[in-house]
Amino acid sequence: MDDQQEQPEHGYEHEAGSGILHLFGQQLKLCRIRAGLERAEFGSMTGYSASTIASFEQGRRIPPPKFIDRADELLDSGGLLKAGKEEVARAQYPAFFRDAARLEAQAAELCAYDTHIVKGLLQTEEYTRALLGMRRPLLDEETIEQRVTARLARQEIFNRWPAPLLSFVMEESVLRRRLGGKSVRRGQLEQILLIGQKRNVEIQIMPLDREDNAGVDGPFSLLTRHGGDQVAYMETQGRSTLVTDREDVRALAARYGIIRAQALTPCESLTFVEKLLGEV
Repeated sequence: MDDQQEQPEHGYEHEAGSGILHLFGQQLKLCRIRAGLERAEFGSMTGYSASTIASFEQGRRIPPPKFIDRADELLDSGGLLKAGKEEVARAQYPAFFRDAARLEAQAAELCAYDTHIVKGLLQTEEYTRALLGMRRPLLDEETIEQRVTARLARQEIFNRWPAPLLSFVMEESVLRRRLGGKSVRRGQLEQILLIGQKRNVEIQIMPLDREDNAGVDGPFSLLTRHGGDQVAYMETQGRSTLVTDREDVRALAARYGIIRAQALTPCESLTFVEKLLGEV
């Protein structure tokens, strides 16, 4: 479940997200003017420059949740700005990933199998930025920064309480790729070791020498919501599929169980990552 394959920044899907940002920006501007504040004055009160406030108001930049909360209070908007916070947050993701991002944030349990790159929830800032910089056609710098911020924000899932149960299985080849260069790879391996020590997280590696691998059909994620409902998510080349049919989800869940059994144990996997780190 990653937004690494962004759609081109044009067309209906982009316009949907932009419309939300422009609407919020107009509301923000009206509230600021009503409060009798200039952009520079309001910016100093919230910790942002006048140019950044202008970007928020013009819908060119996505305001973070803390800013929205602070703005709502300072401008005495009576909850108007806060009411749009969730939709504004969704706008930071490519359109095809927004529903998946919502489900991920609400998941009581998440299981993910990856074959090509490190799962977005495990990525370092440098690794994420490197991946987005490789995108073809090229993304502009502002879009890259928005996507980096959005992906890092998803990692708040590790701080949630009650803590969700998180399971990640990745192919050995994912860790051996030198995407971004030596220092980026080193930082990413260190990040995996750090997150793998959390009590609610299990990270497993599928060795390249396995003669039997139930994951040959490709990567996928399973999300279990509070109440037990489970859905699956698959993504490739900027296209996503949300699987809700119970039999299809059951088959994927069974497949994931086999994949976990074929992979190294969590303890063996962290030892393996430590070994790779020593070779970098």
